[in-house]
Amino acid sequence: MKIKDIRENMGVEFMALVTLANQGVSNSNQPYLNLELKDNTGSIVAKMWNVTGEDVRTVKVGTFVKVKGTSLLYKDQLQLKVLEIVPVNTENLDMSQFITASPVPQDVLRETLSEAVESIENVNIRKIVEAIYRKYDRKIYSSPAATKNHHEYFGGLATHVSGMIKLGESVCQLYPRVNRDYLIAGILLHDIGKICELGGSNIAEYTTEGKLLGHISISQTMVRETARELGIDSEEVTVLRHIILAHHGKREFGSPVLPMTLEAEVLHMIDDLDAKINMIEKELRETKNGEFTKKIFSLDNRSFYKPKN
Repeated sequence: MKIKDIRENMGVEFMALVTLANQGVSNSNQPYLNLELKDNTGSIVAKMWNVTGEDVRTVKVGTFVKVKGTSLLYKDQLQLKVLEIVPVNTENLDMSQFITASPVPQDVLRETLSEAVESIENVNIRKIVEAIYRKYDRKIYSSPAATKNHHEYFGGLATHVSGMIKLGESVCQLYPRVNRDYLIAGILLHDIGKICELGGSNIAEYTTEGKLLGHISISQTMVRETARELGIDSEEVTVLRHIILAHHGKREFGSPVLPMTLEAEVLHMIDDLDAKINMIEKELRETKNGEFTKKIFSLDNRSFYKPKN
């Protein structure tokens, strides 16, 4: 059963992702859990009464669960009374059944990114990228690229990187002066810290590490530590770290340094282009021809026109 199929006064059994879990106390001083459950068809508010300490420990935000219960209408809103809820093993779970996933199949993303890694000619640079992608393989292809705005879905990080790789290849063909190894490696690594920054849950939310350090700092630290583990102490490491540190382009946008190599400047522009196109496309999909999108706060609160033809 899917959430969209639930109607009033039904006995239900389905699997869902927990996106909200708050403990409360009833008027009779009995503990309960206030929940929001989600799959790829919608979400539903749910309550579980007379919960145990084990329920509170195991039913957390980001947990996948199997739910049994009954539906009811409360203040004109469909709700669920949970009778049984059990966390499920996610190892062989198809995440696209519960959360918004990348429109690009994961095997296609893997092929694009793997080919990019293997194509790096500089041995030191390739070893660093290979080691990081080998260590964090699963997270790279499951992590979102953000909590909102752009590529904010399961597999969003790899989708963003894939788009940037294609843009980067075109730039290198047009401008041979651009060092392809630095640019492609920078694209592959610039947001790698997001697997830690947004890696604490199956929903896109900031971890404690992400809030305290930020993905830019985490990413360049990964490169530095990986290089040390590999015994690589060369200029390539410094240049790669600079590209990562500068990729937001301006200090007010989070970059501790401004781009000071050609490749750092190019990567910043490619990153910005791919993110902005994704944001605009998302709104255009929900807009009728001949009308304007709603205002996009992260793009100077502008609306964008969708031509009639």
